[in-house]
Amino acid sequence: MTWKRVATAVVLIPFVVGLVLWGSTAWVALALALIIVLALFEYFGLGEAIGHRAYRFWTATCALLLVYVQWLTAAEPSFQLAGGLILQREMGRFTAGLLGVPEALFAFVLGVAVLTLWTKRPLVEGLPAAGISSSGLLLVAFPLTFAVRLHGLGVQGPKLLLFALVITWVGDTVAYFAGRAIGKHPLAPHLSPKKTWEGSVASFAGSLLVGLAFTRWLNAPPVHLLAMAGVGNVAGQVGDLLESAYKRSAGVKDSGGMLPGHGGILDRIDALILAIPVVWYYWTLIYSPGM
Repeated sequence: MTWKRVATAVVLIPFVVGLVLWGSTAWVALALALIIVLALFEYFGLGEAIGHRAYRFWTATCALLLVYVQWLTAAEPSFQLAGGLILQREMGRFTAGLLGVPEALFAFVLGVAVLTLWTKRPLVEGLPAAGISSSGLLLVAFPLTFAVRLHGLGVQGPKLLLFALVITWVGDTVAYFAGRAIGKHPLAPHLSPKKTWEGSVASFAGSLLVGLAFTRWLNAPPVHLLAMAGVGNVAGQVGDLLESAYKRSAGVKDSGGMLPGHGGILDRIDALILAIPVVWYYWTLIYSPGM
């Protein structure tokens, strides 16, 4: 199992780092859209295990719409016109003024209403379908779309997104190996029997070390980077436990089998679901640099 985890990480991590550091925000949004759709379908599979069939394609469509509106907010698209003229920002501002996160969520609500009232599904499925669809959009898709906003924060954006990824990766890795080596006290035995307090503390310490390492790269005081690494790690551990609760509820070990040694996409990104928006909000609301 361990060698499969390492092999999968060795293949995926360089690709992700390259995309984050050298890809445009649009490319990050496209890659994220694919990841979100795959994770959503795994989440819907958990729902089906307990008899809750989601409105799969409508929810996935609205998830893609959320990625798009987050990109609109983050990006400043430009268009080459005849004669070499550049029309910057106006189209993006116009579209963003008409379409935002509240509008995307309201479109989802309208769609669920239509599907509930006018499809041929048995009425007994109405509430479970609306519930699993809504929870998938709000608990999986929406938080992850903040990766686009984070990447779009100017020159610092790609570094900040990488920061959120690395504190999570290092925290997960340290927790895994520390838990196997010295873990004795269960953290949440009713949710994830293999997680221990020793692994959790080691995970937190590993993320703090990442925060220290990024002081040479991110233009922010060390105290803020340490605090951001700490709250990001705690959020990531909560996200990990939350996904464990979903799997326990569905009676399955993994959300899928796409990633050898890790399980499914949702198993791999569960900590990022909360870590990324927490890093975003810390940077924009608490540190609030002049961007």
